[in-house]
Amino acid sequence: MPKKYLIKLNSLCAATLALGCAFASLAQAQGEAASDATKAASAMSATEKLSPGDQQFIQDAGQSGATEIAASKLALSKSSDAQVKRFAQRMIADHAKLARNLDILAKRHGITAAPSADSAVIGSLQNLQGAEFDKAYIEKVVGGHQKAVELFKKESESGNDAQLKTAATRALPIIQHHFEMAQQLAKAKASA
Repeated sequence: MPKKYLIKLNSLCAATLALGCAFASLAQAQGEAASDATKAASAMSATEKLSPGDQQFIQDAGQSGATEIAASKLALSKSSDAQVKRFAQRMIADHAKLARNLDILAKRHGITAAPSADSAVIGSLQNLQGAEFDKAYIEKVVGGHQKAVELFKKESESGNDAQLKTAATRALPIIQHHFEMAQQLAKAKASA
């Protein structure tokens, strides 16, 4: 075969290969765009499937947990009482675990915004120290856990989403135990 035909054949093969690569890239890009659109639609439909009550539960439970963690972190630096610090460490560990579980469920339903702590509660504790801090902190965690027990009990009994209802049911005994611990801590510090 003459050299002239070999050059044309090589050029034709290279052009065909380049065209094939271009089509493959285009198909991949279209596939990725379709996949992204499918994921976005799934996230939107998942959020739409949540009742307003379930959405409110995710928001309120997330804020409750974030507030508990933030207040307890303050307790580690502002309290001078070993018993209060031990309680705070337990709250941080347990509420971080509960928050991770809730975050997974929230993301499955397309809710990606991280919950934030209640700034009024944290603000009321920030400038306190020692025994004054301890008294205010204990008061806040007793009240916060009382509200959380009510919140999780309501979701476990009347939530619409099965996964959220199950998560609330599983978390409820832990939160009830925290409430009892907070009440015991309050009694111990009141009598001291």
